[in-house]
Amino acid sequence: MKLKLIIDKEKDEEVVITAHQRTALIDEIEALISKHTDRIPGYTEDNIKMLSVSQIECITVLDGKTYAIDHKNRRYRLKQRLYELEQQLPSSFIRINKSALANEARLDRFQVTYAGSVDAVFKCGYTEYVSRRCFAQIKRRFETK
Repeated sequence: MKLKLIIDKEKDEEVVITAHQRTALIDEIEALISKHTDRIPGYTEDNIKMLSVSQIECITVLDGKTYAIDHKNRRYRLKQRLYELEQQLPSSFIRINKSALANEARLDRFQVTYAGSVDAVFKCGYTEYVSRRCFAQIKRRFETK
């Protein structure tokens, strides 16, 4: 593996890894980098709270606005778009439909509804619809672990 470091004050900081396969070293590097994004600001009517990424259960879009649902089932408005958060957050956050990301560590179970669709049930009790396409990817992800 090669390392290339470019210091340029004019550009945004980013880390790009090109590898043949995922290894323990890559997981270590990802964990080290994700420590810098361990907290994100969440907004309520009159407060700003720094949310710990590990306590966020789900990030979802409701009425065109992005919200984080924490471990106590409280909603916080986020300033970033969902695709920006998906790039910023650690790999434990997985897409469950086109407007939601789930923290894999905070998932309690998947529940099949009477109509045949699948819902993700989180430890705080919040449920979110899982699309068929995303569910297939999630199944493949769990099968490789």
